[in-house]
Amino acid sequence: MDADDRAAIGDMIAQRLLCHVEGAPSVAGYIAVGDEIDPGPLLQLLAGQGVAIALPHVAKRTEPMRFLRWVPGRPLHPGPLGLLQPPPESDPLAPALVLAPLLGFDRAGGRIGQGAAFYDRAFAALPEARRIGLAWSVQEEAGLPMEEWDMRLDAIATEREWIPC
Repeated sequence: MDADDRAAIGDMIAQRLLCHVEGAPSVAGYIAVGDEIDPGPLLQLLAGQGVAIALPHVAKRTEPMRFLRWVPGRPLHPGPLGLLQPPPESDPLAPALVLAPLLGFDRAGGRIGQGAAFYDRAFAALPEARRIGLAWSVQEEAGLPMEEWDMRLDAIATEREWIPC
């Protein structure tokens, strides 16, 4: 997929998600790495509507991920695992809704991430936050095994559909 196609899909997903995130006073997104679905267009739209935006910040693989406030267009710093993230002195934010990148998912809200449990630990620390995964439709699995610490998603958005879990 070329850059123009990816941008068009990012815009389409932003429009699809907009009605599902309305009313959230704060949203945590991420800066896409590699082939991840890019939530950037949605984060820009939400920021323009006055929604507080946060991005994940990882100091070390062994430490919990934090969500730090970010304004689209402000500088980001390189972090572990190829992340671009707000500087560590940015204000912490407990988001009402978290957008999570996925490597795989099932329709029951099971997810596969990068394997370091950053999002599972963040979800456990934010039990009231809505959890929405972003993935390509080809990443869907029939069923994923779940461990006791795995946190299910509330919904998944793909380039093809909205999947409530």
